[in-house]
Amino acid sequence: MLIDCDTCQVRGLRCGDCVVTVLLGMPAMPPAPDLDQHERIALAALADGGLVPPLRLVSGG
Repeated sequence: MLIDCDTCQVRGLRCGDCVVTVLLGMPAMPPAPDLDQHERIALAALADGGLVPPLRLVSGG
């Protein structure tokens, strides 16, 4: 999964409640990471436990 904040349809609206923002800062940041399946599962577990917000990426197209 490649997270590209530049193509996120809710960029600016939901950035403050997105795990990418928590981990890396607000957009205008370097390109977001390419997460593998294990990393996505780990982030989902953290979000499910209330430790970080979930990934809010909404890709266009």
